[in-house]
Amino acid sequence: MKILFVAIPNHHFFQWVNQLEGAGHEVHWFDVTDGSDFVEKINWVHQIRGWKMRYDFPFRYLIKKRFPKIYSLLQKLNERKVASQFEKTVIQLQPDLVHCFEMNLSGIPILEVLNKYHDLPLVYSSWGSDLFSYAKLGLKREAVESFLSRTNFLITDCHRDFEIAKKHHFSGQYLGMFPGNGGISIPENVIKECKNRTCILIKGYDDQFGKALKVIEALELLDISVFKNIKIAVYSAEKSVVLKMKSSPFFNSLNWSYHSRDAFFENQKLLALMGESILHIGNSISDGMPNALLEAMGMGAFPIQSNPGGVTEEVIQNGVTGLLIENPMDSKEIAQHIETALRSSSLRENAQDYNIKFIETHYNRQQLRSKIVDLYPAIAPNK
Repeated sequence: MKILFVAIPNHHFFQWVNQLEGAGHEVHWFDVTDGSDFVEKINWVHQIRGWKMRYDFPFRYLIKKRFPKIYSLLQKLNERKVASQFEKTVIQLQPDLVHCFEMNLSGIPILEVLNKYHDLPLVYSSWGSDLFSYAKLGLKREAVESFLSRTNFLITDCHRDFEIAKKHHFSGQYLGMFPGNGGISIPENVIKECKNRTCILIKGYDDQFGKALKVIEALELLDISVFKNIKIAVYSAEKSVVLKMKSSPFFNSLNWSYHSRDAFFENQKLLALMGESILHIGNSISDGMPNALLEAMGMGAFPIQSNPGGVTEEVIQNGVTGLLIENPMDSKEIAQHIETALRSSSLRENAQDYNIKFIETHYNRQQLRSKIVDLYPAIAPNK
């Protein structure tokens, strides 16, 4: 079978695609943003990139830096359209199906082409906030409904988004819930017992949807004695979060570190950090099912997580296997959750045992591989 994937360059997408390695399919990836060099971690995939610019003219980066307005005008003339290049790809490859990851960046830009080739099966995997907060991402309801009407097969990472899709004219076949990365591999040898954990781990996104600064403010509300013998680590940290912590007398008296959002942080190292963390805190006003949350639960870190649209209550039993942040903008609520979790070792121990087994049962990468591989022949059985 010839499968054409359409997606931005993204770690979770690469992990999904690698579930198909050795399954006998001819796999192509159309880099919809043309924003990546050749990706070695999926080197077995035919990668369609380098399509955007007509000419890589001399001094391009210098002009972009010093004369951004001139550069913008030049790029309007120099850049090829996504839709036209995608159509050329479809005509050349004649794929058996198209699998699109995320709607705003990957789906809507090629919708006009998909509508022309209406017999070409379309699989759509919803990601993050692309259904839950499509309006905040700049999409109109009409565009979303048009895309979902064209979608033949839907995959979501949570039940919430399936319900949203049905309310927006999706009437195709639902293939089920799968984590966006195709499953989680847990290195059990680096999972520490609850009593030996020493770290509070925080996801550091602070942007349109991520609200890590509220977590930092929450920590500052607690008595500094709570953090005796505890280190604090922030990963995927925004510059604003790092600047806040560096300028804070409170954090200057604590043991803390960060990994910048702009720098690559190997997933295995992140998992190891989760495996020694007392808490994992993720806070946002919009998200799908966070892969980082699932990984942290599988590594035994007690989850304190926001719950936009009821998404994380699908995997967390509030007050039993984790704590849900109902108001992600309320640092006092977050502080209360942190103090509750730190002061109750029995709560954390019971949650650790349950969560590790839960993730192993429902999100194990090896177990999910056969299910993911089997999706594609079912879509186009004669190919």
